Amino acid sequence: MAGMKHAGRFAALVLTAALGACQGSFSGSPEGVPVALESIDGAPTPIRTALVDELTSAATDRKVDLVGASAEARYRVRGYLSTSTEDGETKVAYVWDVFDSQKRRAKRLAGSSPVPATSISDLDKATLAKLAQASMDEIAEFLTASKSETTATPEEPIQTAEISGEEPPVAMQ
Repeated sequence: MAGMKHAGRFAALVLTAALGACQGSFSGSPEGVPVALESIDGAPTPIRTALVDELTSAATDRKVDLVGASAEARYRVRGYLSTSTEDGETKVAYVWDVFDSQKRRAKRLAGSSPVPATSISDLDKATLAKLAQASMDEIAEFLTASKSETTATPEEPIQTAEISGEEPPVAMQ
Protein backbone atom coordinates (compact mmCIF):
# COMPACT_ATOMS: atom_id res chain seq x y z
CA MET A 1 0.00 0.00 0.00
CA ALA A 2 2.81 2.44 0.81
CA GLY A 3 4.23 1.91 -2.71
CA MET A 4 0.89 2.81 -4.29
CA LYS A 5 0.68 5.95 -2.15
CA HIS A 6 4.15 7.09 -3.32
CA ALA A 7 3.34 6.22 -6.94
CA GLY A 8 0.20 8.35 -6.73
CA ARG A 9 2.13 11.30 -5.39
CA PHE A 10 4.77 10.87 -8.08
CA ALA A 11 2.09 10.74 -10.78
CA ALA A 12 0.52 13.92 -9.40
CA LEU A 13 3.90 15.68 -9.52
CA VAL A 14 4.51 14.55 -13.11
CA LEU A 15 1.03 15.69 -14.14
CA THR A 16 1.54 19.09 -12.48
CA ALA A 17 4.85 19.55 -14.28
CA ALA A 18 3.33 18.51 -17.60
CA LEU A 19 0.42 20.91 -17.23
CA GLY A 20 2.82 23.70 -16.33
CA ALA A 21 4.63 23.14 -19.62
CA CYS A 22 1.38 23.58 -21.58
CA GLN A 23 0.80 27.20 -20.65
CA GLY A 24 -0.19 29.87 -23.18
CA SER A 25 2.21 31.74 -25.43
CA PHE A 26 2.86 34.65 -23.04
CA SER A 27 3.58 32.53 -19.97
CA GLY A 28 6.87 30.74 -20.72
CA SER A 29 9.11 33.47 -19.38
CA PRO A 30 8.98 34.28 -15.67
CA GLU A 31 8.45 37.84 -16.75
CA GLY A 32 5.57 36.71 -18.97
CA VAL A 33 7.16 38.27 -22.03
CA PRO A 34 8.42 36.13 -24.88
CA VAL A 35 11.30 37.65 -26.81
CA ALA A 36 11.74 37.09 -30.54
CA LEU A 37 15.32 36.99 -31.78
CA GLU A 38 14.98 38.64 -35.19
CA SER A 39 18.53 39.02 -36.46
CA ILE A 40 22.21 39.19 -35.69
CA ASP A 41 24.22 41.28 -38.13
CA GLY A 42 27.96 41.55 -38.59
CA ALA A 43 28.88 37.88 -38.18
CA PRO A 44 29.27 35.15 -40.78
CA THR A 45 26.59 32.44 -40.86
CA PRO A 46 28.50 29.79 -38.85
CA ILE A 47 29.23 32.27 -36.04
CA ARG A 48 25.67 33.60 -36.11
CA THR A 49 24.24 30.06 -35.91
CA ALA A 50 26.56 29.12 -33.04
CA LEU A 51 25.68 32.34 -31.19
CA VAL A 52 21.95 31.67 -31.58
CA ASP A 53 22.51 28.22 -30.04
CA GLU A 54 24.37 29.77 -27.11
CA LEU A 55 21.73 32.50 -26.67
CA THR A 56 19.01 29.84 -26.62
CA SER A 57 20.86 27.93 -23.93
CA ALA A 58 21.49 31.09 -21.88
CA ALA A 59 17.82 32.08 -22.22
CA THR A 60 16.70 28.66 -20.99
CA ASP A 61 19.02 28.97 -17.97
CA ARG A 62 17.41 32.33 -17.12
CA LYS A 63 13.86 31.12 -17.86
CA VAL A 64 13.46 33.64 -20.66
CA ASP A 65 11.11 32.52 -23.43
CA LEU A 66 13.25 33.12 -26.55
CA VAL A 67 11.25 32.50 -29.73
CA GLY A 68 11.90 32.70 -33.45
CA ALA A 69 11.53 35.85 -35.53
CA SER A 70 8.11 34.87 -36.90
CA ALA A 71 6.59 34.04 -33.51
CA GLU A 72 4.28 36.27 -31.50
CA ALA A 73 6.31 38.21 -28.94
CA ARG A 74 6.04 41.30 -26.81
CA TYR A 75 9.66 42.25 -27.52
CA ARG A 76 11.90 41.74 -30.55
CA VAL A 77 15.69 41.75 -30.41
CA ARG A 78 18.16 42.64 -33.13
CA GLY A 79 21.85 42.14 -32.55
CA TYR A 80 24.99 43.57 -34.07
CA LEU A 81 28.52 42.21 -33.66
CA SER A 82 31.91 43.59 -34.64
CA THR A 83 35.53 43.08 -33.76
CA SER A 84 38.35 45.58 -33.56
CA THR A 85 42.03 45.30 -32.78
CA GLU A 86 44.01 47.94 -30.91
CA ASP A 87 47.54 47.53 -29.63
CA GLY A 88 47.43 43.83 -30.48
CA GLU A 89 44.27 43.19 -28.47
CA THR A 90 41.11 42.10 -30.27
CA LYS A 91 37.74 42.99 -28.78
CA VAL A 92 34.29 41.89 -29.78
CA ALA A 93 31.63 44.57 -29.46
CA TYR A 94 27.93 43.78 -29.31
CA VAL A 95 24.74 45.79 -29.43
CA TRP A 96 21.28 44.40 -28.73
CA ASP A 97 18.36 46.62 -29.65
CA VAL A 98 15.16 45.55 -27.90
CA PHE A 99 11.99 46.75 -29.65
CA ASP A 100 8.47 46.72 -28.22
CA SER A 101 5.38 45.49 -30.05
CA GLN A 102 4.93 48.92 -31.68
CA LYS A 103 8.44 48.62 -33.17
CA ARG A 104 9.84 51.33 -30.91
CA ARG A 105 13.26 50.74 -29.41
CA ALA A 106 12.66 50.03 -25.73
CA LYS A 107 16.27 49.44 -24.74
CA ARG A 108 19.76 49.34 -26.23
CA LEU A 109 22.24 47.03 -24.55
CA ALA A 110 25.89 47.31 -25.56
CA GLY A 111 29.25 46.09 -24.46
CA SER A 112 32.62 44.77 -25.51
CA SER A 113 35.22 42.39 -24.22
CA PRO A 114 38.65 41.14 -25.21
CA VAL A 115 38.66 37.87 -27.13
CA PRO A 116 41.33 35.31 -28.03
CA ALA A 117 40.71 35.75 -31.77
CA THR A 118 41.89 37.99 -34.56
CA SER A 119 38.54 38.34 -36.35
CA ILE A 120 34.87 37.65 -35.83
CA SER A 121 35.17 34.49 -37.92
CA ASP A 122 37.64 33.07 -35.38
CA LEU A 123 35.39 33.32 -32.30
CA ASP A 124 35.26 29.99 -30.50
CA LYS A 125 32.39 28.28 -28.66
CA ALA A 126 33.60 29.38 -25.21
CA THR A 127 33.79 33.04 -26.29
CA LEU A 128 30.32 32.86 -27.87
CA ALA A 129 28.93 31.22 -24.72
CA LYS A 130 30.39 34.01 -22.56
CA LEU A 131 28.96 36.65 -24.90
CA ALA A 132 25.55 34.95 -24.91
CA GLN A 133 25.46 34.65 -21.11
CA ALA A 134 26.36 38.32 -20.58
CA SER A 135 23.85 39.40 -23.22
CA MET A 136 21.02 37.27 -21.83
CA ASP A 137 21.76 38.52 -18.30
CA GLU A 138 21.15 42.06 -19.54
CA ILE A 139 18.05 41.11 -21.54
CA ALA A 140 16.56 39.21 -18.58
CA GLU A 141 17.29 42.18 -16.31
CA PHE A 142 15.50 44.49 -18.76
CA LEU A 143 12.50 42.14 -18.93
CA THR A 144 12.26 42.01 -15.16
CA ALA A 145 12.44 45.80 -14.91
CA SER A 146 9.90 46.32 -17.68
CA LYS A 147 7.48 43.88 -16.08
CA SER A 148 7.68 45.62 -12.72
CA GLU A 149 7.04 48.96 -14.46
CA THR A 150 3.97 47.67 -16.32
CA THR A 151 2.48 45.75 -13.41
CA ALA A 152 2.93 48.51 -10.86
CA THR A 153 -0.28 50.42 -10.52
CA PRO A 154 0.25 53.96 -9.35
CA GLU A 155 -2.06 55.06 -6.60
CA GLU A 156 -4.83 57.32 -7.80
CA PRO A 157 -4.88 60.68 -6.09
CA ILE A 158 -7.83 61.23 -3.80
CA GLN A 159 -10.42 63.42 -5.49
CA THR A 160 -11.81 66.18 -3.33
CA ALA A 161 -14.68 68.50 -4.09
CA GLU A 162 -14.00 72.16 -4.25
CA ILE A 163 -16.58 74.52 -2.80
CA SER A 164 -17.30 77.73 -4.58
CA GLY A 165 -19.68 80.46 -3.52
CA GLU A 166 -21.59 80.25 -6.81
CA GLU A 167 -23.37 76.95 -6.17
CA PRO A 168 -26.81 77.04 -4.56
CA PRO A 169 -27.14 75.34 -1.21
CA VAL A 170 -28.76 71.91 -1.10
CA ALA A 171 -32.34 72.05 0.17
CA MET A 172 -33.35 69.79 3.01
CA GLN A 173 -36.58 67.87 2.55
